[in-house]
Amino acid sequence: MRHLIIGSGIAGLQAARTLRAVQPEAEVTMLGREQGNPYSRPMISQLLEGSVQTNQLDLGLPPKVELIAGESAVSIDTHQKVVKTSRSRHFPYDRLLVASGADPRPIAAGKADLQNIHFMRTRAQVEEMLAEMPRCRKALVLGGGLVGFKAAYAFLRQGLDVSMLIRSEHPLSQQVDPTAGGRILEKLQENGLRVSVGLEVAEFLGHNGRVVGAELSDGSRIDCDLVVVGKGVLPSTGFLDHSGIVTDLGILVDDFLRTSAPDVFAAGDVAEHFDLARGRRWVNAIWPEAAEQGRIAGLNMAGRQVRYPGSVSRNTIRIFDLDILTCGLVDPGSEEGYEVLQDQDSRTKTYRRLVFSDDRLVGAVCLNRIEHGGLLLYLIKSGRPVPAPKEELLQPGFHPGRLGLVRWQAMAASSSPLPPWGGFHS
Repeated sequence: MRHLIIGSGIAGLQAARTLRAVQPEAEVTMLGREQGNPYSRPMISQLLEGSVQTNQLDLGLPPKVELIAGESAVSIDTHQKVVKTSRSRHFPYDRLLVASGADPRPIAAGKADLQNIHFMRTRAQVEEMLAEMPRCRKALVLGGGLVGFKAAYAFLRQGLDVSMLIRSEHPLSQQVDPTAGGRILEKLQENGLRVSVGLEVAEFLGHNGRVVGAELSDGSRIDCDLVVVGKGVLPSTGFLDHSGIVTDLGILVDDFLRTSAPDVFAAGDVAEHFDLARGRRWVNAIWPEAAEQGRIAGLNMAGRQVRYPGSVSRNTIRIFDLDILTCGLVDPGSEEGYEVLQDQDSRTKTYRRLVFSDDRLVGAVCLNRIEHGGLLLYLIKSGRPVPAPKEELLQPGFHPGRLGLVRWQAMAASSSPLPPWGGFHS
């Protein structure tokens, strides 16, 4: 059996590990567009801030797995079962996993091709920034998501003067509600970050081919000699044209992570499955889900029949001394059918927001009170009605035993905890 894996991120690596364990004699080949072994992508921000070295990111390869590094897929012939690569080579397969990940969203600003404007998606991109950093004094971070936070914090640690530009009205607009976003904005500003909201770059300004500033959408100007664009990601599906593999935002997969093409599976940031909180198809591009999808895809490629239950978006992050936990659907906006409960204490600087659909918990935001985060996530993933007054979940000292949740708490505790920095984009 010939297994071919497109992608060397955590989804592809977990699939390779699983295939090697379940089918020791099978042929397993990975195509990775980056150079070198698979590595821990969530740690690249620590590399940027100087707290780890490059070799500490390495995740290694399973035994007898061939990695074709620096070579990406450019097309798939699902009838002949052949993948063509960027070096015009052809790789046949019996079963194929597409784990190509995601690419940074492009930026529409003028002169975005100036030197020292970077994305922060790969280890190589971080190494490029580190090489330039000794010549830099003023960094500009575009985007108020996790990538932006990590880049801004790393630059502060490296002694740079840092500004953030956020198009939305508050940071983490895709993960938290406006109240929590306002608290986060205050915390950033308290710690020396200049943060502008509701603005974006219209055009970058250059000198001798290098960025020296940016003209903003309101006509103002900001000086900078290093820029990071952190505007989110999109599933990497461009090479799937004419393959017959059906896509929406990502590759559509069933409960066994099979695509519309025979013997072709998909996992990780490129796969579109089912969001348990939202109740519809979604792409949750987070590290723990990519790892789990890779494992299940590997089992199914090996002939097992293992269902993927669906995903829930979640993140934990510490922004200076502010602990944040967010999971599920936290800001349904004007959508009908949702009930929102909130509790905040200005003295302890805590805030909790719970979102319910009927008696089911579907979303949670916690600031500085993130205890029982695993239990909240379990309640969302289980889809079961909360068997007690909902308001109990907001109380500072609530105990699961009071809610009849002792058994649920034990099950939640046995699952993987939420990772620091929230399972940043895999």
